[in-house]
Amino acid sequence: MNNVKLLKKLILTSLLMFAFAFALVPLYDVFCDITGLNGKPNMEQAQVSAKSDESRSVRVTFITHAQAGAPFKVKAKRYSVDVSPGEMERIEFIAQNLSSSNKIMQAVPSVAPGRAAKYLHKVSCFCFNQQPLTSKGSADLPLLFYLDETLPNDIHEVTLSYTIYDITADVEGKVASNSKRDGELVNENSI
Repeated sequence: MNNVKLLKKLILTSLLMFAFAFALVPLYDVFCDITGLNGKPNMEQAQVSAKSDESRSVRVTFITHAQAGAPFKVKAKRYSVDVSPGEMERIEFIAQNLSSSNKIMQAVPSVAPGRAAKYLHKVSCFCFNQQPLTSKGSADLPLLFYLDETLPNDIHEVTLSYTIYDITADVEGKVASNSKRDGELVNENSI
């Protein structure tokens, strides 16, 4: 009888743990919205700004860092800029492949403070696409952005941070996998 009670408690505990783990992502998003942490900017291309608020200026700072082991060096040509909300700004980044083989990088942006993320609009960004770089090669990568004119007045500084990932193995794995599947389909169709 005690074993049945224990089994029921263990099953209930397991179900509760599963439900909690399943709910963590939405709970984390709610937590981030409330606290303003972990600013996830919109990754869709924005429309060009039509109006600007010339009465104030906001400093936008650019930070980049590569994932551990990623053979890339990416740096903004200007560390920071002062912009009026609604004003279009173009920033150039320089990306270098430090390895002796061709690589593919992907930049993932983050905004601080987190509540400013929904006001930062990227019209053109190197983070929208994978960036192939030849061995020891470099490239100029543009960013065209603006801050929405409805940016809250208490936000005077925004930091746009990019984490750079080496996705070469992932891309090559997908290409090889797709080629293998295509070959299997050809073989199946030829029978």
